[in-house]
Amino acid sequence: MLSLHDFEDAARRRLPRPIFGYIAGAAEDNASLRDNREVFGEYAFTTRVLRDVSLRSQSVELFGERYSSPFGIAPMGINALSTYRGDLVLARAAQRAGIASVMSGTSLIPLEEVARQSPGTWFQAYLPGDQARIDALIDRVERAGFRTLVVTVDIPISANRENNIRTGFSTPLRPGLRLAWDGLVRPRWVAGTFLRTLLCHGMPHFENSFATRGAPIMSSSVLRDFSARDHLSWNHLEAIRRRWKGPLVVKGVLSVEDALQARNLGADGVVLSNHGGRQLDGAASAMRVLESVVTAVGPAFPVLIDGGFRRGSDVLKAIALGARMVLVGRPFNYAAAVAGEAGVLHAIGLLRDEVDRNLAMLGARACTDLGPGHIVRRRG
Repeated sequence: MLSLHDFEDAARRRLPRPIFGYIAGAAEDNASLRDNREVFGEYAFTTRVLRDVSLRSQSVELFGERYSSPFGIAPMGINALSTYRGDLVLARAAQRAGIASVMSGTSLIPLEEVARQSPGTWFQAYLPGDQARIDALIDRVERAGFRTLVVTVDIPISANRENNIRTGFSTPLRPGLRLAWDGLVRPRWVAGTFLRTLLCHGMPHFENSFATRGAPIMSSSVLRDFSARDHLSWNHLEAIRRRWKGPLVVKGVLSVEDALQARNLGADGVVLSNHGGRQLDGAASAMRVLESVVTAVGPAFPVLIDGGFRRGSDVLKAIALGARMVLVGRPFNYAAAVAGEAGVLHAIGLLRDEVDRNLAMLGARACTDLGPGHIVRRRG
């Protein structure tokens, strides 16, 4: 495994087709998914030479914490289906490496267990449909000991994930001949993830959508639990801000207006994101709005970003354009599926080494040395 790209092919061989398809899939024609990668080709670096970069560091500070690298692990749902106890695997690896990690609200392991084993993990919430349940969930997250809350706001309704259906994945997960066959030809996954989970923990449930335990992954009530989000508004965010005392981050922003609104309502940062191309197909890559958002909100307000990041050069292009941190999703999920915690640590190390080399070749001693002057546009 020489780059993050290599983990994808290995995970494709390791995982049943529906599980891999869920991770890799996006909405409709995959236009946003492609744009997330293609956008990086539109930016090139200008370097600074004859700078003493022997004492360089890629560490960054965010919300009063010092992280060893300018990238972290993005929230990814149901990753305990791709590797045994996936949420714990990702959180432990991030803690060992000193980077940020965000636990998904659509996870299959109780958030209390992750907070206990990996203090410092952030929690990402999908808001329930009414204020009382929102308040109860926020209180549960606080009691568990999470310090940073990420509220995802770009799922008013479920997306058209027809690509998931084509690969045999459904919500709720339905057993069938195709799924059984995919499992039989991948005995390592069946024994190491599926059967081990059933024997040790029983049927997986959505554990963290509410203050109480959610539905099993094969229950017909799963769809009901994820509905009733289309009436959520900025008023709900105001109420969360009054209740939540720690850092509050709004994820799923793609416009200057929404970034300013989040800041004005008391959020401590935003994540620019098109949800990995999994929601509105045709939504712009977050990189396309990064510079304008950073200019609008000002340097004191942290802007994070995700979507398509695979190389250290990708990360540093975003940092140069004003992002405070980059969140990387699918590659770390693939790495966990291939080799568990060791795989995630190896993936982190590969990306960290790329960032380090590129900083040196850019003539920068720290991420704060980078700016728009290091970037040129290849085309309009």
